[in-house]
Amino acid sequence: MMQEPRQTLSWFGIFRIGLVQAALGAIVVLTTSTLNRIMVIELALPATLPGLLVGLHYAMQVFRPRLGYGSDLGGRRTPWILSGMAVLAAGGMLAAVATALMETQLFAGIVLAIVAFILIGIGVGAAGTSLLVLLAKRTHPSRRSAAASIAWIMMIAGFIVTTIAAGHALDPYSGARLVAVSSTVSVVAMVLATVGIWNIEGDTSPPELQRATRGTPFAQGFMEVWAEPKARRFAIFIFVSMLAYSAQDLILEPFAGAVFGMTPGETTKLSGVQHSGALIGMILVPVVNALVPSWRTRTTPWIIGGCIASALALFSLALAALIGPAWPLRASVWALGVTNGVYAIAAIGAMMNLVDAGHRDREGTRMGLWGAAQAISFGIGGFLGTLASDGARQLLSSPFLSYSLVFATEAALFVLAAYLAIWIGQPSEKEANKRLAWHANQGA
Repeated sequence: MMQEPRQTLSWFGIFRIGLVQAALGAIVVLTTSTLNRIMVIELALPATLPGLLVGLHYAMQVFRPRLGYGSDLGGRRTPWILSGMAVLAAGGMLAAVATALMETQLFAGIVLAIVAFILIGIGVGAAGTSLLVLLAKRTHPSRRSAAASIAWIMMIAGFIVTTIAAGHALDPYSGARLVAVSSTVSVVAMVLATVGIWNIEGDTSPPELQRATRGTPFAQGFMEVWAEPKARRFAIFIFVSMLAYSAQDLILEPFAGAVFGMTPGETTKLSGVQHSGALIGMILVPVVNALVPSWRTRTTPWIIGGCIASALALFSLALAALIGPAWPLRASVWALGVTNGVYAIAAIGAMMNLVDAGHRDREGTRMGLWGAAQAISFGIGGFLGTLASDGARQLLSSPFLSYSLVFATEAALFVLAAYLAIWIGQPSEKEANKRLAWHANQGA
């Protein structure tokens, strides 16, 4: 087991790390949302193109375990965070250049965009993995849930500020203006990240521990982590729960339009209702933990509760699809946001608590495993959600029934995730045999 860090972060230190999350979110939201819209609307390109590019950025994050292992080698996370942010910033600027280029040279623009989104995926993986490890190692266990909430709320704040500012700056649209705005966002984000992380890491692992880590090849280190029951089970839980979490992203607005007759503007506002609910859910966890101190280090009840509540919210949307306009849709969507927010913060808190539960000095590799599971799940979740919706529509007589079936399936995935959350903490067969042997010896 890893020893407690000699110095834990103050609340100000946690907010500083949150600045890095906000910077990371600012670049990502511009490349995955704004460029998506420009390709489809202004350039009249098929929606499949930005979809594949975003999927490529998720695919590159399968390298998170290797990137995390790299930060384990030297015991320091700061160089990986800053270099990851630099790669991400370069990818963000290059993606804007590629999008502008598509207007006159489509093939060259697509090739350049592929390179850009590869850089974005690698940058997010390198910076995000090491940032979470650093936050976990330098935060006192009683503050980890609150720290997770602060970091993610600041990332969402980065989303909001960037989209509003970039939205104003991009009008009227031109390729040159897009490149200028994107470059500005990348530079400002890089400065924020540097200010946030500079000189915050403190002491690292002892030199003898770093030497021992350097002597272990990546494949061996990864298999050691995969052999840990808790790490492996948590990776499976992350994959299943994030699949349920992300599968509704691309079908919620089409569902509201098809079943409830909402306009594009109204469905966009509906997404805002969901995001506001998610923020409330993220704030709710640390607030309750502050009022009930005994809950501060207990994440499993929050995870189980968040998963079950999310399943109920999705089930209400399944009913909404069958009942139609008479159903209070906004209330259901808001409830989904709140319950998803609770689940997400509890899961991140558990990730931070478990990062040192296993082989010593494998925190980056372990966090990378979970980050890869999350990225893969996000990458296929939206695709499977739309595929299931289209497939059900072909098989069933009514589109309402198809949406209902998809939401009900996502609810079932969250119920399965709640069961997996219980399974994480159960002893492995080897541990159970050891306990039985110990009790037998005590009886003798």
